[in-house]
Amino acid sequence: MFSGSIPALVTPFAADGRFDEAAFRDFVEWQIAEGSSALVACGTTGEAATLDKDQHFHVVRVCVDQARGRVPVIAGAGSNDTRVAAANMRAAKDAGADAVLMVPPYYNRPSQEGIFRHFEALAADAPLPVILYNVPGRTVTDIQPATVIRIVQAFPDVFVAIKDASGVLPRATQHRLALGDGFIQLSGNDETALPFNALGGRGCISVTANVAPRLSADFQAACAEGRWEDALGLHDRLYALHDAMFADASPGPVKYALTRVRPGFPPHLRLPMTPAGDAARAAVDAALAGI
Repeated sequence: MFSGSIPALVTPFAADGRFDEAAFRDFVEWQIAEGSSALVACGTTGEAATLDKDQHFHVVRVCVDQARGRVPVIAGAGSNDTRVAAANMRAAKDAGADAVLMVPPYYNRPSQEGIFRHFEALAADAPLPVILYNVPGRTVTDIQPATVIRIVQAFPDVFVAIKDASGVLPRATQHRLALGDGFIQLSGNDETALPFNALGGRGCISVTANVAPRLSADFQAACAEGRWEDALGLHDRLYALHDAMFADASPGPVKYALTRVRPGFPPHLRLPMTPAGDAARAAVDAALAGI
């Protein structure tokens, strides 16, 4: 169900901060037409931290409604409160999502045992498959490989995949050797998706795919088919854009990039996120000129 190029969708806002549903529906339609194999609604790139619960799951419902079953929809659902995370899973199910993306608890910094107990509690009544999301650069909490393996071995029908944004490539091998090829590993970093796939990864939950969905899908297809020379060429073609997406605080650069490739796309962000600065915009422009 989960492989290939999966954009972590931005959430378009009108100038007054309201969710721009029409722009989002159009964006979802374009992503599917361009070959994205699944969609993540209300992840980090979607500014989920600035959405209240009603807004969050309204965005998920709109994504599900527009996708119409053509590709799976994955809803961001993480929280640093286990009870809230469980409620978010139920809300994602009610909104029609096919799976949830779940970070470990952030800010309160639980131990590895606390991380396991958090996911154990969620597994007790999980209404949807869960994709673990390890992004210690944002959460501080790092799901160590031994804990990933422990979680998945204890609840294999619930925890079906991981989005690994740790940047530690050997973990792909550690997870695969312990959990087998049936456990889906997705890169959380565009710039290292090529070696990640070579180590057994099955795709990427991507920022760049917001802006270059067809090239991102072509890259993932080349990896899946073992066309590594083609994959390397596409990686090189996209590399500057991968880098430019984080030339300023995300999603400022990606929203700016979308105004260049989708004229009329709303560039607005919700505070505390701010528009990309001059240097980041120049990096985006140069990267787009190169593809």
